[in-house]
Amino acid sequence: MSYEPVIGLEVHVQLRTATKLFCGDRVEFGAPPNSHVCPVCLGLPGALPVTNRAAVELGIRAGLGLNCEIHERSIFARKNYFYPDLPKGYQITQFDRPIATGGWLDVPVDDAGESRGNDLPAGRVRIRRIHLEEDAGKSIHDRVPGRTAVDLNRTGVPLIEIVTEPDLLSPAHARSFLTLLKQTLEYLDVSDCDMEKGSLRVDANVSVRPAGSTALGTKTEVKNMNSFANVERALAFEIERQVALVASGQSVTHETLLWDEARGEARTMRSKEESHDYRYFPDPDLPPLVVARADIEAIRANLPELPTARRRRFQEEYRLPEYDAEVLTATRPVADYFEAVAGACGDAKAASNWVMTDVLGWLNQRQVGIDAFPVTAGDLASLIRLVADGTLSSTLARRVFTRMTETGRAPADIVEEEGLAQIRDTSQIEAWAADVIARHPQEAERYRAGEEKLIGFFMGQLMKMSRGKADPKQATEVLRSQLRAERVSGD
Repeated sequence: MSYEPVIGLEVHVQLRTATKLFCGDRVEFGAPPNSHVCPVCLGLPGALPVTNRAAVELGIRAGLGLNCEIHERSIFARKNYFYPDLPKGYQITQFDRPIATGGWLDVPVDDAGESRGNDLPAGRVRIRRIHLEEDAGKSIHDRVPGRTAVDLNRTGVPLIEIVTEPDLLSPAHARSFLTLLKQTLEYLDVSDCDMEKGSLRVDANVSVRPAGSTALGTKTEVKNMNSFANVERALAFEIERQVALVASGQSVTHETLLWDEARGEARTMRSKEESHDYRYFPDPDLPPLVVARADIEAIRANLPELPTARRRRFQEEYRLPEYDAEVLTATRPVADYFEAVAGACGDAKAASNWVMTDVLGWLNQRQVGIDAFPVTAGDLASLIRLVADGTLSSTLARRVFTRMTETGRAPADIVEEEGLAQIRDTSQIEAWAADVIARHPQEAERYRAGEEKLIGFFMGQLMKMSRGKADPKQATEVLRSQLRAERVSGD
């Protein structure tokens, strides 16, 4: 019997706000432990929470970007459980009345497993709900052996939790969904989504069932995954484990698992709680969250173009291949930079090649973002135009590009000051060609005998002699002409 997985995700996203969800403490990653806490986020008697308007607006922005319905009225609830890093003994979140429901995200998916007997477009992942909540603190286990330290700076930091329907078809589909979700949230500017800082955290729910069945198996939840690659690995491991259990007639235990990256396996953390275990009830200190429809529509009107739409437009408007469009829209700042270069130089494909190869290569080598790139879009466009009008060969252009990244100077200034303009003086190129042919008589005879691929050898020698400055097209024509002339005269 063959089995299929049923996968749903819970994604916690830290909102990009200056202060916490219900108090005025600053949100600052890496601050000294317990330096940004107050009576409200510590849950001290008499302290009353006040909702952060900026966090609500970002939550709405995320919901709209993910095609959700935004509810004008939602309720904050208390989720009761005890952890050492949850000082109040409960978390303020939203339960049965979240701020957003019913969204979706379309994710490319392989043909295999596209249909499961429903009417969803292939690869569509439905968003069941998005709710606002506060974060807990952080337990630190490795500073003193046998002891746990607690840093409460993160307590009260605003989050949204994005809960999907169990629509994901495979571990690879889950990874593709998370990649597109992260891009979408970054385009919306609701979060930096930095997994190393804990700004985006993923819990995965998975079960297996006989292929084609509509019944749901017993699910487990896998936690502690700090990258999308680990989400994919953990899901593959857990699917294989569950299939082995079910196929041998054993039962899957409903439990929460921790992913051990070093061992490449999931291990039991605790039995899985149900919603009633948390004893949800409306928070008596917070009134219902009411948002005017006009405010929702104002946020909608200011949404940016999202990555899927931008990718499609790059293919249609700039006639770029699908691969180029995908690479260039991976982040909003890079897409913005490309568009600025393409608009200024008038050649979208040339702009794409330079940004994808040279600009992204420079950024990847230094592991920095486009904001740290020292060459303006206008200067890169000027460099592309110098190649197009024949002032620079592609080889010289790369040399100028390097000097631009080192100095920040405009390409025309570098060309003039360092004498890097391409040489198109016919008499000079003819002299170099004659010299090269004279220095390599054996290769010249082989060329005349029909080994025409040797033109590349002669071109290499001529470009070396000219220090890369000879116009390649003109040099090739002169070399062919002189080699033909000598062949004719020799005949």
